[in-house]
Amino acid sequence: MTGQQRPTAASTKRQQSSLPPSGARYRHEIALLAWLALVAALLWGFVRIADAWFGAGNHGFDEALLLALRNPADLADPIGPHWLEMSARDITALGGIPVLALVTLAACGFLLMLSKRRTTLLLLAAIGGGLLLGTGLKELFDRPRPELVPHAVQVATQSFPSSHAMMSAATYLTLGALLARTQQRRRLKGYLLAMAVLLTLLIGTSRVYLGVHWPTDVLAGWWVGAAWAMLCWSVLIRLQRRGTVERGVEREDGADPAG
Repeated sequence: MTGQQRPTAASTKRQQSSLPPSGARYRHEIALLAWLALVAALLWGFVRIADAWFGAGNHGFDEALLLALRNPADLADPIGPHWLEMSARDITALGGIPVLALVTLAACGFLLMLSKRRTTLLLLAAIGGGLLLGTGLKELFDRPRPELVPHAVQVATQSFPSSHAMMSAATYLTLGALLARTQQRRRLKGYLLAMAVLLTLLIGTSRVYLGVHWPTDVLAGWWVGAAWAMLCWSVLIRLQRRGTVERGVEREDGADPAG
């Protein structure tokens, strides 16, 4: 037929090579399902903690740990030297709304400099959504703050779950994952993620040390915050593969150097 060209072997080969291998497609789907399964496991842990507290009313673990972190002769005095208490107050401030807002805005500026506008919008939605989720959970459970020991810092909201623990997990883990995708070297990726996890653990631990949260408040905050971060991370990966959101460096250059 005139005006119609048959595909050559070379063009057919190019078309086939542009498609992702079937094994890679399956690996992507399996990885996404694994992420979602982990999110479900974290949420299940949160439900178990809530049920253990509000159902059975078992406070033994919480009370024992809070008392273990205080001087038996003076419950207003946390164990350890004075500089440790001062350091805990500085660390706990890293999980406050003002600091988290500044860190988020700084990360947004960094992403905008990389011309990743849609990723920036997704980041703002993730952090804002986490804040609304934490506020809603506090209102739902309405758990009072511990009065077993004096508080080393002032607090004004409900206790369960810990918003410092939850929001630090949701914010720093999300930021760590997003920023890691802007790097090519695996060492840098690992460093960013490790720092995000370390900050999250230190902030949550400081809340118990300062006596403003029951330990189960912090555990629940970590669980929900990590689950929210992983859910947002899964959405980001899905949107990147569809081309809705800008891809990371490893997807743009087709390589993921070991560094």
